[in-house]
Amino acid sequence: RLGSERKMKQSTHRPRILLSEHTAKELAPQLTEILGQDGYQHVTAKNIHEGTADADICFVSREITGNSTKQNILPETQYFYDALRASKDLKWIQIHSAGADRQIYLDLMARGVTLTTSSGASASLVAQTALTGLLCLARRFPQLAAAQRAHVWAPFFKTGLPPDLENQTAVIVGWGPIGQKLGAWLTALGLNITVVRQSAQSLVEGARVIDFDGFEKVLPEADWLILACPLTPQTTNLISAKALALMKPSAHIINISRGAVIDEPAMIEALNSGRLAGAYLDVFAQEPLVSDSPLWDMPNVIATPHTAGFSDGILKRMSQMFIQNLKNWHTGAALFNTVNK
Repeated sequence: RLGSERKMKQSTHRPRILLSEHTAKELAPQLTEILGQDGYQHVTAKNIHEGTADADICFVSREITGNSTKQNILPETQYFYDALRASKDLKWIQIHSAGADRQIYLDLMARGVTLTTSSGASASLVAQTALTGLLCLARRFPQLAAAQRAHVWAPFFKTGLPPDLENQTAVIVGWGPIGQKLGAWLTALGLNITVVRQSAQSLVEGARVIDFDGFEKVLPEADWLILACPLTPQTTNLISAKALALMKPSAHIINISRGAVIDEPAMIEALNSGRLAGAYLDVFAQEPLVSDSPLWDMPNVIATPHTAGFSDGILKRMSQMFIQNLKNWHTGAALFNTVNK
């Protein structure tokens, strides 16, 4: 359907592409290379609001969302979102993120707009960050850092020896690019890997695979519960109070997926009471994390502001995913990272 509509649009006018001014300028040479000097029309959110233009295609680059979060949408981001809603001809939208769970994207998909993500662009960075969080907790860096700030010499022989990582069990929920990288790295460190996927029939070399129906059965075995899954109705509140109660007190949680995957108050209670040893959290139920959240000050928690996937090269990788998909669109090839197939 998208292919036939695309051909119809191409036969009547140049593709109209909704881009920020910054991204339009940055990508102009590549857009011209693909579509020709006069082969496309750059459309702005202001054009759509004023009714002077519409768009066939949109790339939501990172500067559009800026400091907005899923729950706290700033005016400049909302202005762009409103333009997306007002566009009557929009057929395809590429987004800078790997996740497509913001309400604007859900609404556009429900309207029939094809949505593609930048899944994979930040996978290595997120996996590196998750591994760093895990190793910091395993080697008790939060406690060592607190001792450093207090000018206290606190060797492990005095405070208690941390357990060896080798032969511990990591349960990884989600087996996309992030989960796969973490699985390989943790296997190299000597951990046993259990993967939670949609189908227990899937094969993962060197790991046990279970489906979500068997998820709670493996929780008592988990030394590390790593959440690398998309937010779906199935994974929302997956780590409930019941699930937390099944985990051993020495277990840790690593969450680099979405905050809503965890029942946050239940996790805070488990961390406070000693029923959960610690957590590395890059995502939260409410973002920004409220200033009075107990998570800020817990000695067994590392909290970072949803930054696991960022480096000085990530923006270019995101934009190049759009460029590659635009080439596919122009030649009639299949788009990749399509959400609403």
